[in-house]
Amino acid sequence: MGLGGCIILIAAGAILTFATDWDMQGVNLDLVGIIFMIVGLIGVATFSSIAKRRRVVVPPSTPVIDEERHHHNRGGYSDGYGV
Repeated sequence: MGLGGCIILIAAGAILTFATDWDMQGVNLDLVGIIFMIVGLIGVATFSSIAKRRRVVVPPSTPVIDEERHHHNRGGYSDGYGV
């Protein structure tokens, strides 16, 4: 279940607990709503801890430059530095 599912559980639980006045025989909708909210909060906490572990910053590796140098003789100078 992703973050969206957890938020939906919290919202559905809040609606069942605070916004409804339905009476069902054998089912306490207030308790069901509280259970939904608790499960949603546990899911959000779990998701955020997993997402925090995935965001490990890895320094970029140094690129390997494989360049063949061609030495040209330019009037006694090598590569333009006078050596």
